[in-house]
Amino acid sequence: MTLEGRIGLVTGSTKNIGRAIALRLARDGADMFVHHAPFEKPPEDVAEEVRALGRKAWIIRGNIGSPDQIASMFEQVETDAGRLDILVNSAAMGDARSALEINHRQWDRTLSISARSVLLCSQHAARLMTAGWGRIVNISSLGSSRYLPDYAAIGASKAVVENLTRSLAVELAPKGILVNCVRGGIIRTSALDHLGPSMARQKEVYIDRCPLHRLGEPEDMARVVSLLCSEDAGWIVGQTIVADGGYSLW
Repeated sequence: MTLEGRIGLVTGSTKNIGRAIALRLARDGADMFVHHAPFEKPPEDVAEEVRALGRKAWIIRGNIGSPDQIASMFEQVETDAGRLDILVNSAAMGDARSALEINHRQWDRTLSISARSVLLCSQHAARLMTAGWGRIVNISSLGSSRYLPDYAAIGASKAVVENLTRSLAVELAPKGILVNCVRGGIIRTSALDHLGPSMARQKEVYIDRCPLHRLGEPEDMARVVSLLCSEDAGWIVGQTIVADGGYSLW
């Protein structure tokens, strides 16, 4: 129970990677704020699983594409818990389009939700990490550093997240707040179905080239995030940890 007594918030924790991370942190001892977007059903099931592990759970609602709603989310955190120890910026969305097809509205929507929100949530969270200890972990993907079909805006947003991780890490480390990032490979989630027909072929290539010969699972990402939130990661600052089953070695 390495996170005993800690309070965490995972954005986008209704399903897939965010859900797995929220439950892993709870399993490791943290009380959790479970976040959902306004258009999603409140994640009562996730909250109940957290409570079944003997942890406190609060449900928090907000559109992370809206600066005002982000501010309201962290006001709720302060009201309900008084502080925050862990923030995982997991929520993301994007339009699956090539660079020549995406329009400015789709570009702006992707960057505001998948990149700008990381900055704003981190700023608010840092102000609530008042005990001289904090962890911020951002979620990225292989598309941050290489070409993937129909991934132009999403990949750009993830490149921003990785760069922002370094800036936040340098500025927050003197306050005892460690900021890192996890760059995942192709993870088996429902989001894969929305990335266009090229993804089916991409998955085949991934499984063939990956030394483990499989896609990643949400729990694979959750384990790495939990490590970065623990005391054992106290010497890791501003890094992007690649968790892709070895795919990027080729």
